[in-house]
Amino acid sequence: MSTPSPAPDDDFSVLVLASDLGVDARPFLSPTAADAADDNWHDCAADFADGDFSDLESLQLLRVNGSDVNGNRILRVVGKCFPAQVVSAKRLKKYVFYKIYSELPEGPFCIVYMHTTVQKEDNSPGMTILRWVYEDLPSDIKERLQVVYFLHPGLRSRIVFATLGRFFLSGNLYWKVKYVSRLQYLWDDIKKEEIEIPDFVKKHDNILEHRPLTDYGIEPDPLHLTEN
Repeated sequence: MSTPSPAPDDDFSVLVLASDLGVDARPFLSPTAADAADDNWHDCAADFADGDFSDLESLQLLRVNGSDVNGNRILRVVGKCFPAQVVSAKRLKKYVFYKIYSELPEGPFCIVYMHTTVQKEDNSPGMTILRWVYEDLPSDIKERLQVVYFLHPGLRSRIVFATLGRFFLSGNLYWKVKYVSRLQYLWDDIKKEEIEIPDFVKKHDNILEHRPLTDYGIEPDPLHLTEN
């Protein structure tokens, strides 16, 4: 007797994520009905207009500055200011939406992300969380985002984006990322008076200028014996 073929409703799919990649699988899992309903908060700006983000505002994690040379408003993101261990991914997403809707309600904009001295455990929410935040943005906001200037990308960030970026970031976002290894190259796209650069970013940039191997994870003078 032949074995009956499975009914159409028995079809299923399998998603395999390598455990040694340090990837949070939650953004790839299908949400429950309750989760889906809970995530519909961004359909109405009023849902988060009254949210209290004073703690995140005081950290100056996200700030709207001037414009780049193409007229795109600047959303400055200082990665070191993000307390990844105490701020949930959901609250981060709400804060990003709040900032965009309240201060960048229309017109093209760009993001200047300062990766300077970011520590994975302390300041980085992870690529999958960032992907989740971006993919949840309404299509009109995605279209208004013109470019992401990635300042001071470390060796690890370059490797991760080069090997996994196309898989974990949508095509539109992947091609919008522009790596900027030094502040002097950022000035090609943004005039100095258009953006506020934190002092620690300037100091780190100066270190990289004098010890370029640090870009590749090599510290030629760990004790800083050559400094005056």
